[in-house]
Amino acid sequence: MSEVLSQSEIDALLSALSSGTVDANELKQEQVKKKVKVYDFRRPNKFSKDQIHTLHVIFENFTRSLGTYLSAQLRAPVQMEILSVEQLTYDEFIRSIPSPTILNIFSLYPLEGSAIMEINPNIGFAFLDRLLGGPGDALAKARGLTEIELTVMERLAQRMLDFLAEPWGSIIEMEPSLERIETNPQFTQLVSPSEMVIIISLETHMADILGMINICIPFLVLEPIVDKLSVHYYYSATNTRTNEESMAAIQTKLQNTNVTVKVLLGRNTITVKDLLELSVGDVIPLKRGINEELEVVIGQSTKFLGKPGILSNRLSLQISQVIKEGKHDE
Repeated sequence: MSEVLSQSEIDALLSALSSGTVDANELKQEQVKKKVKVYDFRRPNKFSKDQIHTLHVIFENFTRSLGTYLSAQLRAPVQMEILSVEQLTYDEFIRSIPSPTILNIFSLYPLEGSAIMEINPNIGFAFLDRLLGGPGDALAKARGLTEIELTVMERLAQRMLDFLAEPWGSIIEMEPSLERIETNPQFTQLVSPSEMVIIISLETHMADILGMINICIPFLVLEPIVDKLSVHYYYSATNTRTNEESMAAIQTKLQNTNVTVKVLLGRNTITVKDLLELSVGDVIPLKRGINEELEVVIGQSTKFLGKPGILSNRLSLQISQVIKEGKHDE
């Protein structure tokens, strides 16, 4: 984005042009010159801006679902928002997180390789304290996990990772699975230090506790699907999937809907006087021959003709003819 000048800077520039201090032709030549963009070959950008924006959209949906789940699970309001989505080297990520911390190493089957969900101890131990019956206080000093805390964190982390499947569903059907939990970043070497990774930083609030949840996914893991990381593909695939799922759901519900089927033995017309004088033993003749087919009425429409009979000692009807096909607008 070009720099925006203040009104005083604009006035000073116009004054310099009018006095001849600044030459307008020199300004034009400066604009024509090629701009030099700094590029660090030690940190090659593997993700384009569009791909990073798509990842932002995906993890926005993940953050929304995860925040709702944590609020219900911890019985405390949990607010989460994406702070940043950026690409760094793996070494820069490892150096930026505290030690000890809670490193949840997980896989994204069928994608190969592993990723990390780092939960800052400040918020991680508050989660654990809440799950174990406490008020949800943070620790005064960070430490490792006890065996009981490790078991509880494994269950919580796996449930948190499960919410990754839905927002990624329009790009790839994946099954996030927790592999192990580490506390020392230096012992967690997933890829080479110079390998590029995407870091999604989630700012998390629970009551007065503030902490970060960082998700680190190496480029090598996402490389097979990196071409699908576009906003256009994501939304078009989401709409297609939603329409297919909606149609399947509607079809299932329609197929399981109960409908009333009536078989008309015959019809006749009588007067109100005759109706009032009816008594036990009276006979009303029907305008239908004994060998004529009976009408099968579904809803308010006659759909079939059939012949009456007995099957397994029950009155039955054998469909003999379809007399009216169903229409789409019915």
